[in-house]
Amino acid sequence: MLRTGWIRHRSAPASLTTAATALTATVALYTALVAFGNITDFDTNRQFVRHVLAMDTTFRSDHLMWRAITSHALQDLAYLAIIGWEVLTAAVLVTGTVLWLRGRAHRRRARRVSTLGLVLFLLLFGMGFIAIGGEWFAMWQSAKWNGLQAAERNFLVAGLALIVVGLPHPDS
Repeated sequence: MLRTGWIRHRSAPASLTTAATALTATVALYTALVAFGNITDFDTNRQFVRHVLAMDTTFRSDHLMWRAITSHALQDLAYLAIIGWEVLTAAVLVTGTVLWLRGRAHRRRARRVSTLGLVLFLLLFGMGFIAIGGEWFAMWQSAKWNGLQAAERNFLVAGLALIVVGLPHPDS
C-alpha cells in the first residue's frame, strides 16, 4: 500500500509535466505548419482573408456592409500580419517546448514562455478569427468562407493546453 501511494505521488507531477510538454509541442507544431502553409501556398488563404474582409459572401445587409474592406492592399496587409503573428507564436511555442524538455531547472521559464505562446495563439483565433472575422466581418453568414469551426476547435485545444500548463507542477 505504501509503495502504491509512493508511485502515484511520484508519477502525477511527471505526468502533468509530460502533458504540458506534449500540449505545448502539439500547438507549436500546428502553428508552425499553418504558418508554413500560408507562406508556401500564399494565395489559398489570401483568398480566404480577402473574401472575409470584403464580406462578399455574406447576406449583404446595408447595416453591415460599411464594415467591409475591399482594398486588396489592406486585405494583403491584414494577411501578412496574420502570418507574422503565426510565425511569432510558433517560435514562442517551440521555445516553450524546448524549455519543457530541458528539465526541472527550466520549468518555471517553460511555463511562462508556453503561457505567452498559448495566449498569442488564443488571441489569433479568439479575437482575430472568432470575434473580428466571425462577428465584425460576419464570417458566420458565409457558406463558403466560414472558418469559425476550425477557429473554435483551435481555441479550445489551446485553452486546454493553457490550463494544463498553468496547473501547479509540484516538481517545478
